[in-house]
Amino acid sequence: MTIAPPMTSAVALDDYVVRVMFADGEIRDVDLSRFLDGPVFGPLRDWQVFRRVTVDPESRTVTWPNGADLDPDVIYTPSLLNDDTICITVPSRAA
Repeated sequence: MTIAPPMTSAVALDDYVVRVMFADGEIRDVDLSRFLDGPVFGPLRDWQVFRRVTVDPESRTVTWPNGADLDPDVIYTPSLLNDDTICITVPSRAA
């Protein structure tokens, strides 16, 4: 079982990709386009809604104003996503 470090921020990128930053310095770009169906995640296909992604300060979960959220372990552990889902680890910049 993976226990992801706390998420510190999230930014919506083009094509339904979210860039998530973790407290340990990891940065992940995750393509969420294939998950945007159903009553909770379907509304995120509207770019104006999707781009309002944030990290909840209490739960440290990626969340949207409509209540959709994603568990940090799903974002941090690519194997919990599907093989067809793009998950790129972006190298941290040296200080």
